[in-house]
Amino acid sequence: MKKFLLIMLSIVAIGFGLSSCEPDDSNSVPKDLRISDFVWKGMNLYYLWQEDVPDLADDRFANQTELNTYLSQNNEPITLFNHLRVATSIDRFSVIYSDYRVLEGILSGTTGNNGVDFALRYKQGSSTDIFGWVRYILPNSDASNKDIHRGDIFYAVNGTPLTVTNYQQLLSGQTYTLDLADYDNGNITPNGQSVTLTKATYSENPVYINEAFNVGNHKIGYLMYNGFYPNYDLAMNQAFAQLDSQNITDLVLDLRYNSGGSIQTATYLASMITGQFTNQVFAKEQWNDKLMDYWNDNNPETLSNRFTDEINGNSIHSLNLGTVYILTSRSTASASELVINCLKPYVNVVQIGDVTTGKNVGSVTLYDSPSFEKDGSDPTHYYAMQPIVLKTINKNGFGDYADGLQPTQEYVEDLSNLGVLGDVNEPLLSTAIGIITANGRLIRPMPEKIFTPFKDSKSLDGLRDQMYSSAKNLKP
Repeated sequence: MKKFLLIMLSIVAIGFGLSSCEPDDSNSVPKDLRISDFVWKGMNLYYLWQEDVPDLADDRFANQTELNTYLSQNNEPITLFNHLRVATSIDRFSVIYSDYRVLEGILSGTTGNNGVDFALRYKQGSSTDIFGWVRYILPNSDASNKDIHRGDIFYAVNGTPLTVTNYQQLLSGQTYTLDLADYDNGNITPNGQSVTLTKATYSENPVYINEAFNVGNHKIGYLMYNGFYPNYDLAMNQAFAQLDSQNITDLVLDLRYNSGGSIQTATYLASMITGQFTNQVFAKEQWNDKLMDYWNDNNPETLSNRFTDEINGNSIHSLNLGTVYILTSRSTASASELVINCLKPYVNVVQIGDVTTGKNVGSVTLYDSPSFEKDGSDPTHYYAMQPIVLKTINKNGFGDYADGLQPTQEYVEDLSNLGVLGDVNEPLLSTAIGIITANGRLIRPMPEKIFTPFKDSKSLDGLRDQMYSSAKNLKP
């Protein structure tokens, strides 16, 4: 990945954006416009769809004075940021935060969390009424000490039924009560039970389950991995060391609740699954035209992410597999999809579950500093942006899966029969084992009643479903 260009030097050297300005015109920006100036210049340089936004055009302003005039009329940072985005039908993922400390925590897996990972679905026959179901409980969290478990259904929060317009407000509270319901042949029926939960700062280890099973003449490894968080790269490597030590013959990688994260971590994961492709291209990146021109002219290698055999000096434990079985759902997004798409030119990828989200674009964190890196950022505020800046493609140039990646074997989780995660009889894992062993009895039929997905707990804050490049990995 790339180190952020020194913006004020790059503008002049490359010949784009505010070309008539001085190399460092920060003194020409009034203090009350500094944050908005940062928003405009960061989006002008990095935004993937910069050419499609008239107010981000390189020739939109002749000089800093004209830009200042524009910013004085558009001086609320979040409103300006959203104005400078293309339609949400194209860009569903760019976000801005008024406190980058919160942003950094979320990207690393640290959030205000009560321990309930959940999904929301529409009630049968409704386009407005929704309900939630518990996917898993985080260990050592508030929920882990309460009477709430995988498969539990909730229809209301603090007594207010969930809808598509109130769910964010209801579920954003520090403490709230989930009103529970039963699944009754497709109906969500209140049962009079409830559970009160309180959020606390929590760092989630994405290695949720790591097991191996003997099934016939197969030694099947099973890894449930729930987020591409760089702080846990070595924990992921240790999980693969354990699988390797057990001489597994097959791997089931469970990404059904993994909404993404770091591109570098995804590259590490792919390298652990394989191991025979070190230094070959895993994923390629496509940025906006002016940055593509710059990097193609100066260092084309920065546009490639390659399989590797080490993590910061630590040897990677690789399985050297030629086939991998990956479990997916509608919540499987961004870096998870990157792993699936970019492994396909190299190994046989058997995808089992539902079609994925369809997020083939990635972001970077931009801080208010001359280089857009955190070092040297303006100490008077904490604003930072996470705009979409790149699209990923695999070795063969394919990356057009905005509608999601289709499974090899379709299976949508059945709310009436979710099973226990990590148990060989859990429907999705059972289906994978059936494919591996060619035992058709283990391949589960699709449920009769399927509820349309709406959102999940990782998409509510707009960040945990990001695919992003970490600043420390951005090299010129």
